[in-house]
Amino acid sequence: MTDREQWTSRRGFILATIGAAVGIGNIWRFSYVAGENGGAVFLGLYLIFVLLVGLPLVIAELSLGRRGQGDAVAAFEAAAHGGHWRLIGWVGIIGATLILGYYAVIAGWTLKYVADAALGDLWRNGERLTKGYGGYFQAFIASPAEPVFYQAAMLGLAMLVVAGGVKQGIELINRWLMPILALIVCGLAGYAITLPGSGAGVRFLLAPDWGALARPEVYAAALGQAFFSLGVGMSIFITYGSYLPKNISIPSSASVIVVGDTFFAVVAGLAIFPAVFAFGADPAAGPELAFVILPRIFLQMPGGAIAGTIFFFLLSAAALTSMVSLLEVSVAMATHRLGMGRRMATAVLGAVVFLLGLPSALSFSVLDGVRINGAGVFDTVDAAVSNILLPLGGILIALFVGWRVERRAALIAADMPENWFGGLWIWLLRTVAPATILVVFLRWAVG
Repeated sequence: MTDREQWTSRRGFILATIGAAVGIGNIWRFSYVAGENGGAVFLGLYLIFVLLVGLPLVIAELSLGRRGQGDAVAAFEAAAHGGHWRLIGWVGIIGATLILGYYAVIAGWTLKYVADAALGDLWRNGERLTKGYGGYFQAFIASPAEPVFYQAAMLGLAMLVVAGGVKQGIELINRWLMPILALIVCGLAGYAITLPGSGAGVRFLLAPDWGALARPEVYAAALGQAFFSLGVGMSIFITYGSYLPKNISIPSSASVIVVGDTFFAVVAGLAIFPAVFAFGADPAAGPELAFVILPRIFLQMPGGAIAGTIFFFLLSAAALTSMVSLLEVSVAMATHRLGMGRRMATAVLGAVVFLLGLPSALSFSVLDGVRINGAGVFDTVDAAVSNILLPLGGILIALFVGWRVERRAALIAADMPENWFGGLWIWLLRTVAPATILVVFLRWAVG
């Protein structure tokens, strides 16, 4: 077996892994879900779930990956010495592939807006339509061709990066993009909070309305967002952990990754909500917040066309880094388990992902009349991803590392000390993480 690629440095690994976590979920999805679920209370619950559930799972996934030194299936084979536990790895690989098909569609929307914003079409034509930016967005997604074109374009970019390998592809692009995206999101937040009336948006995100705690759906939304934002349960951290050298501490790296991911989500909220309130828009506008409400706000801002173009570039670049990590999960499997070359594996699996994403891309056009339990194809996939696939992957990993792997072996693999701190991690994996996921999942299922 040839030597496995590794990250060139801890910094490169952390930037690549933050890039894997930071994506549309931190900016587009976090903003509208927070808006629909009470702002500050949702944010507080989100942070609690990230700390008690997300961080322990990130550490668990990274430790499994580094121990297995292969794909997600190999990670469970190495930890359990064979057996049916390898099926958890397949759950992660299949889940990541299905998620990427749906994710590429949304990423394509962001690329469409980048192109139209840069060319000026977004600002010239959006408000001239009869229904404004709502009509602009609906006309785009109702087209049978345009969403598919942009879906393919974003997927093609992700394939180019993954085909370049760990060092010259994934790590290289994140070394450049992540610092740039951090500067952009901070700049946009700084700009937004200077707008007249923006204080209401800051208070909405940071000053809790405790009455929202009585709404069970807020808890489910916060947990779902923690999973969607971090990317746990999709074998991303297992795959990236398999390229991790032994001399890099997993707990400290995982902490930096989680803090970096959360930083992007919160600062993106500070970039969006002050602007939303400053111009009297509805923070609970839902998924259309980024694509319908924000362009109208940017159009009214001084220098808004420039700020809007930068914002949509941020959105599309963050989407690209997450797409790269999702694609790498299945490519790592194909190269390790099937013996395929990296470029061939990327081409074949990229084509598979494109076909899997077509129903979501066509959900608002050719498949507009298709309903599954009353919901369209796109909404059904979104619910399945956030509320079923990710929690399922998370609870299986928590139970496996917490109960199946021998305690001392789990602590050693995760660079955890055999004291109260390591014991706390094991306890969170054994009890808090699975119980929290299960309770919130059941509440969503019956609600």
